[in-house]
Amino acid sequence: MSSTKDGERDQFDNLDKHTQWGIDFLERYAKFVKERIEIEQNYAKQLRNLVKKYCPKRSSKEEEPRFTTCLAFFNILNELNDYAGQREVVAEEMGHRVYGELMRYSHDLKTERKMHLQEGRKAQQYLDMCWKQMDNSKKKFERECREAEKAQQSYERLDNDTNATKADVEKAKQQLNLRTHMADENKNEYAAQLQNFNGEQHKHFYIVIPQIYKQLQEMDERRTIKLSECYKGFADSERKVIPIISKCLEGMILAAKSVDERRDSQIVIDCFKSGFEPPGDFPFEDYSQNIYRTISDGTISTPKQEGMKIDSKTTVGKAKGKLWLFGKKPKGPALEDFSHLPPEQRRKKLQQRIDELNRELQKETDQKDALIKMKDVYEKTPQMGDPGSLQPKLAETMSNMDRLRMEIHKNEAWLSEVEGKVAARGDRRHSSDINHLVTQGRESPEGSYTDDANQEVRGPQQQHAHPNEFDDEFEDDDPLPAIGHCKAIYPFDGHNEGTLAMKEGEVLYVIEEDKGDGWTRARRQNGEEGYVPTSYIDVTLEKSSKGS
Repeated sequence: MSSTKDGERDQFDNLDKHTQWGIDFLERYAKFVKERIEIEQNYAKQLRNLVKKYCPKRSSKEEEPRFTTCLAFFNILNELNDYAGQREVVAEEMGHRVYGELMRYSHDLKTERKMHLQEGRKAQQYLDMCWKQMDNSKKKFERECREAEKAQQSYERLDNDTNATKADVEKAKQQLNLRTHMADENKNEYAAQLQNFNGEQHKHFYIVIPQIYKQLQEMDERRTIKLSECYKGFADSERKVIPIISKCLEGMILAAKSVDERRDSQIVIDCFKSGFEPPGDFPFEDYSQNIYRTISDGTISTPKQEGMKIDSKTTVGKAKGKLWLFGKKPKGPALEDFSHLPPEQRRKKLQQRIDELNRELQKETDQKDALIKMKDVYEKTPQMGDPGSLQPKLAETMSNMDRLRMEIHKNEAWLSEVEGKVAARGDRRHSSDINHLVTQGRESPEGSYTDDANQEVRGPQQQHAHPNEFDDEFEDDDPLPAIGHCKAIYPFDGHNEGTLAMKEGEVLYVIEEDKGDGWTRARRQNGEEGYVPTSYIDVTLEKSSKGS
């Protein structure tokens, strides 16, 4: 009996240890899943931070990317952001379907295991109690039997002893009968306890314990099945998002295929296209003409050496007197009419401003219509509001509309001006008589220019496309030689830097012909140089210059 009970306890302890190991293994796997979830979450977070770092910060529409390479990269960033979202989906699915399920099941498993083990221990304790009761009744029966045997021997000894009194013999007989009766009762008690124990023992080993073992086995098998399901769910969590991740990768490939080198090149061309006319051929400079020049030539009586002897402050080759009429951008603020920009860029800016003003005008128009409708409603239904309260807002809207119309008209005039000049240059570019000096504006200063002195000066700022052309020329310390002379037909203020003011009838040296842009470069006798409108002067070139 003792070996059987010890063997049973050993098996029960083994099952106790095994089921505990199963729960520990399940929780270990749950910890693994949790760490994997943290990796996915950190990965997604790092991807999102990376996307945020390289995404453009668009403070204005002008800074929006236009190149196909930029657009493709930003599309790739968007796809990568979606990819990061799918990694978050994986983490969320693992957390809900695997980790959360494992933790709930682990709690239930511990409760169930504890219940089965308690049932097994109770069954063992009950069998031990039955065995003790049977063993006690057995020992008591054994003790009573020995007492009965002693009483039998004492009665027989007194009964055979002739010296013993009858009373002693009778007393010994009564004692024998009492012990025999008690032995019989204990025998019956022992038999009953033995029968009860055998029944409980049979029930314990054939019914109770096998049932508990079966429940523990089923519990462990369910744990195994649950782990299998979680293994599968772990993989399914990621397999579920593979189609969407594939779409993200396909989007990246499509973004790569959308790169168009010709379109990018065209954008660069459109962005930096100036609209300036390419410079004409350089004329032949005949330095030998000074040898044959006499004092009686023309109206210029001062030798060229005198023109060269000028103060260092006005020397053309010095940095302070450098002419940047078409070459360098003024340091001052941008002009309202964008005349500081090349013609093509100026045209774009003006067109953009006109479009914006038209949009604002449309908004104001819509607001005016809404206010008028509201005013009509208030007039028809006074309880809804006072029509007079809308008058200030309506007046303000009308004022804004008038202002916007004036702005649009003004910008459209500038746009027409720049488009007319670009078209005129195009005509001159295809004309064979490029160096024709007498223009329509020769008859009147208003022929090809406006009365605004600023607009007169804007002409040369819009005509030259090669900034370094004049910088390189003005870097030379020696001034350019005169190729002729001119007489001012009309006065010219020359307020803008790079232009030369002149009075009516004033005679100047011509040091550079009109290249088709309507401006001639001239120099006073004191060495001061600048550009003057060709239509404002009467030019006389040297024979050698004309011939060249």
